[in-house]
Amino acid sequence: MCYSERVARSLHVRLDDASAAALNVVRSDGLTDSEAVRTALREAAARRRLRSVIREEVGRLAADDLDREEMRVIREQMSELAPSPGD
Repeated sequence: MCYSERVARSLHVRLDDASAAALNVVRSDGLTDSEAVRTALREAAARRRLRSVIREEVGRLAADDLDREEMRVIREQMSELAPSPGD
């Protein structure tokens, strides 16, 4: 497979100073500009997917009445164990 068969799309960007500095950080492992940009895009996408999964989980937990009741009971129990403000 030649290089042109692997590359689905070409992109031209203008970098501001902060973006150029970020590119230099990603390139510090010896990557080319293209490799660094592809790496950064994959890492950013993975972080966004993870945040999305966490948001969905939080939504499920917030909607779970049994879980919310259990957490309320645990908070009450923990507050009973906490020292008084004057202690």
